[in-house]
Amino acid sequence: MRGSDVLHHLSIADAAGMIRARRLSPVELARALLDRIERLNPRLDAYLTVTAQGAIAQARAAEKAQMQSALKGPLHGIPLAYKDIYDTAGVRTTAQSRLLEANVPARDAEAIRRLHEAGAVMLGKLATHEFAIGGPAFDLPWPPARNPWDTERFTGGSSSGSGAAVAAGLALGSLGSDTGGSIRFPAAYCGIAGLKPTAGLVSRRGVIPLSPSLDTAGPMAWTAEDCAILLDSIAGYDPLDPASVPSTPPPGGYAAAARRGAKGLKVGIIRRFYETDLPASAEVIEQMGEAERLLADLGCSVGTADCPPLAAFNAANRLIITAEAFALHEAKLISRPEAYSRAFRVRVMAGGVMRAVDYIQAQRHRRSLAAELNALFDQFDVLVTAATPGPAPKLADVSLDEGLARPTYAAPANISGGPAMSVCSGFAPNGLPLGLQIIGPPFGEASVLALGHAVEEASGSRSRRPSL
Repeated sequence: MRGSDVLHHLSIADAAGMIRARRLSPVELARALLDRIERLNPRLDAYLTVTAQGAIAQARAAEKAQMQSALKGPLHGIPLAYKDIYDTAGVRTTAQSRLLEANVPARDAEAIRRLHEAGAVMLGKLATHEFAIGGPAFDLPWPPARNPWDTERFTGGSSSGSGAAVAAGLALGSLGSDTGGSIRFPAAYCGIAGLKPTAGLVSRRGVIPLSPSLDTAGPMAWTAEDCAILLDSIAGYDPLDPASVPSTPPPGGYAAAARRGAKGLKVGIIRRFYETDLPASAEVIEQMGEAERLLADLGCSVGTADCPPLAAFNAANRLIITAEAFALHEAKLISRPEAYSRAFRVRVMAGGVMRAVDYIQAQRHRRSLAAELNALFDQFDVLVTAATPGPAPKLADVSLDEGLARPTYAAPANISGGPAMSVCSGFAPNGLPLGLQIIGPPFGEASVLALGHAVEEASGSRSRRPSL
């Protein structure tokens, strides 16, 4: 049995193996995580709600199953926490907004229900940006989450608490959401793995919406393999979610696919994004060069992929998000604008002056851009580009119009509808993590996860944790 001082650094895969072999008690694991949350969350503000009593009860049930050789699978007894836009039965779900400060759902979101069915232990609910778009705000009942690599740094958003909690060892995995990069930004800035799945692969039923035509729900964890283990439980058709689509997992499941290796994959590097359209920092340019050499060493064939400019993807993405978010919040924004954070108002109020023709044209442009990007998969199995233009900035330097004033590397995959993930492939000279983004064709999760896992293994990035 490992000491409780290192249990928080276990991957889901390692913890599952130890639980299966009866070398680790789910109760011991849950208590180790809860103790760490109590010590460190006041510095990180990753959790909005901690469900300690429920977690111990679920862990005891998992331990009973463990002793009876009745474990359901690799998530049975694994401590997880969820972005606070996922409905949780009997547990407050706020979207980090004072408008929902007293909101207690009657039932779980479908993805949460599936994880509970798999035996996962819920530690609590994690910080987000207000309604998954507001940005780090200091005028709400809860402060924004902080980056465990440097608490003066931004976590990325909007799945901010998820990135911080997993990186700091306050949860072994999480669920986030991604509408314009909200899983991949915190994954990159916090040095973890985060997957935006194909639109419709994971049910969004019971997830508070931001932009219904773009929202996706997906896993965040320390490794790509762990994301695949989570995806094996949450993916699948939900007839009660109108956006859900039937799908077939790869043979053996997503976790098996992640472990298959990257040899033979045809990889297209989208250089224009980080070299021309939004020039990246020197650290990221160097990282991308190292990543290209690493891909060749892994046995991938590497070429240059060209596609429309980043600004075109970003314009369609931001216009659709802003218009749909305003439509959802119009009544409250008019009657109670002061109830929202200033960051939310700055990012959403512009939707009130958009015309129907603007929104329709953005949707038309989206289809055209998606077709152009997805046509690249006739040549390549996956595409690779930077995840962010640099390491995490200072929290105080993040502008309220972040995502509106300049494009992001994340928007193309939201427009294309296919999977995309960020994995940590190295570190800047100042010790902050750097993310590599991997994009696949619709329902191409198997190749994305396989390459992500291979990059992590080859780069050795998973052996380094933030010091807290």
